[in-house]
Amino acid sequence: MTVLTTDHPAWIETEAGGRARAVRTASGVWVLSWDQDGLHMTCVDGAEDVKPTSVTTDPACLPGSVAAELKAGLVDLGPTQRLANPWLWDAISTAILRQVVRAGQARKLYRAWCKTYGATVDSPFGTLAVAPTAEQVLALDDEQFAAVGAKFHRSVLQAAAAHYERHAIHWQRMDARDLVAALTSVPRIGPWTAAAAASDYTGDFSIYPHDDLAVRTWAAQIAPGHAWPDKKDKAFGPMWTGMAGPDRTALHTLTLSTLTWGSHAR
Repeated sequence: MTVLTTDHPAWIETEAGGRARAVRTASGVWVLSWDQDGLHMTCVDGAEDVKPTSVTTDPACLPGSVAAELKAGLVDLGPTQRLANPWLWDAISTAILRQVVRAGQARKLYRAWCKTYGATVDSPFGTLAVAPTAEQVLALDDEQFAAVGAKFHRSVLQAAAAHYERHAIHWQRMDARDLVAALTSVPRIGPWTAAAAASDYTGDFSIYPHDDLAVRTWAAQIAPGHAWPDKKDKAFGPMWTGMAGPDRTALHTLTLSTLTWGSHAR
């Protein structure tokens, strides 16, 4: 059975044990839900012209160069399905809100941010929220950022919003690697934030920051018998990409499957 990747903080757990979230596409707002029958999508505001899309990944296709214990753990997880974030601004602002905070705190911050300043929609799973637009972010004052715990993120969010207003149409047409390069032109958006945002938006995790603490942590838990480098050792990234080999699809599968495993382990 396919497993849903729930790394994005918008996913909530439903009373029935499934998952749900609201997303904005270029044409409208959608409510998405996941249960034993798979992914369901309903447009609740605007038009259905642009539908959300998802990426399915199967770790059984990983090459033999991947550490045997790691591959076995990922194959045991099974095929995964992840929503490619249909709204680039949400992907950017989500990655920014993840800066310098732990994953659990980032989820709380993101949800408070959306509930307070974004748009809310009613759904069978309760009230769901999408992020405030770039235009709305530019209109917030210092006190409003502080009120939801985003004081640290104010300057970078507003700088990103200003750049997004000018460059969004061009950015949305870029491939994953070019988008990473473009996003790093925004003050205080470094390679990690840019790569995390681009991966979320494009669904391409071959450009995700592979030496990220989450990737290291889950890989070590999946394959404790493997000789992983120390957390401060920069050899992890080359080891990781070396396992995948030159095939970017394999690197995408290895990275995304590991992050999915971690979401379920947590």
